Amino acid sequence: MRALLVEDNPVLADGVALAFSKAGLNLEHAGTLEGARAFLSAFSVDIVLLDLTLPDGDGLTLLGEMRARQDSTPVLILTARDAVRDRVTGLDRGADDYLTKPFALDELMARARALARRQAGATDARLTVGPLMLDTAGYQAWLDQIALNLPRREFACLAILATNANAVVSKDSLISALYDNADPPMPNAVEVIISRLRKRLTHPAIALKTVRGVGYMLLEHDR
Repeated sequence: MRALLVEDNPVLADGVALAFSKAGLNLEHAGTLEGARAFLSAFSVDIVLLDLTLPDGDGLTLLGEMRARQDSTPVLILTARDAVRDRVTGLDRGADDYLTKPFALDELMARARALARRQAGATDARLTVGPLMLDTAGYQAWLDQIALNLPRREFACLAILATNANAVVSKDSLISALYDNADPPMPNAVEVIISRLRKRLTHPAIALKTVRGVGYMLLEHDR
């Protein structure tokens, strides 16, 4: 099972991450709505664990966006909002389950496993842009069937660009997806990643372009 935790409390996030690690499960983390959006635009997950009170807005906004684009990924809301009307609102907006804080980690894990079982096998994790192919579940990339063996952060950046191929992805969006408050980027970190990727993507059918002052674009020449 691969889950995305959208939670701005680092202590709680660390506790959930430890529980997932002990169970041998994969947990990704985003501390903001923007970070969650960027991650979900590039990667598939089996379940989203969603806090509602986030620094840049209400988690229900993200839930609404997911359901509006027909994203059926199970969503388990984790929140201190314990009134009946709050639970009803969350479920009516498209959440699959609702767990109020504080909660027992064992209960969280059991609910997450139950929801993920419903989703198993439902999502295609392959991306293709010309001669470039990515497996977003296995963090693998190939160019003309030759493995690139990219570090995790470089792969994540490439996956975002491939998902949005032939369109500009802003630098801010990449920073939000690749880093969080506990691991802030060094100056020019994105530029370094782009430079490394550009050296790996030497093929006449694709190019990694810089749109000055805006962001970056993975361009497929023979569309």
